[in-house]
Amino acid sequence: MATILVVDDEHGIRDLLSEILNDEGHTVELAENAAQARSARAMLRPDLVLLDIWMPDTDGVTLLKEWASAGLLTMPVIMMSGHATIDTAVEATRIGATSFLEKPITMAKLLKAVDQGLNRSLSKFGHKAAASTVPDPPSTDLTVEVAMTGSSLPTPVMDLSLQSLQSFSLDGPLRQSRDEFEKAYFEYHLARESGSMTRVAEKTGLERTHLYRKLKQLGVDLTRSKRSSH
Repeated sequence: MATILVVDDEHGIRDLLSEILNDEGHTVELAENAAQARSARAMLRPDLVLLDIWMPDTDGVTLLKEWASAGLLTMPVIMMSGHATIDTAVEATRIGATSFLEKPITMAKLLKAVDQGLNRSLSKFGHKAAASTVPDPPSTDLTVEVAMTGSSLPTPVMDLSLQSLQSFSLDGPLRQSRDEFEKAYFEYHLARESGSMTRVAEKTGLERTHLYRKLKQLGVDLTRSKRSSH
């Protein structure tokens, strides 16, 4: 698979992105500021970089510009931010960023952007990192990401019905019935929140990393972007 460098000054985000990407088979290296990112980029020559914009020493756009001017932009770079404007996203694209992810970042959007970046790397940079196929994530707002990529707005996710929530059996052991209920419960909230792990965490009262592990334990399909009512 690929070697991916994650650059973000927030410890929780680094850990979450690392866990998700490791589970996809990638090798993940972490940096919490531009200085560490420069060093990691020089030593590792990563196949792809996830780069936060707002960092304490040097912002991500400045670092991206630095790499581009020095001829070091030999890998796809995906920008990340929770506060960027469309102008910032357009500037990052002009400099050489391949795409942009708005925080909070859903798992589906993350994997799709990484997949597209690695495929672009194969054609443009000649890297041999393998990419997986990820379905298009749902979205209902004109975001910086949509404006930057020029993508269209997909159909909003439909809610799960109460009938599907009550499809689990009450005749089995307590643990089995509880797991079936919890799986239906989380699938319901994932559908309601269009796959946003942050919003589901807020709704269910769980920390995001714990929520992600819980969903994996229950066998919830996190890459399925559309769920229909029955």
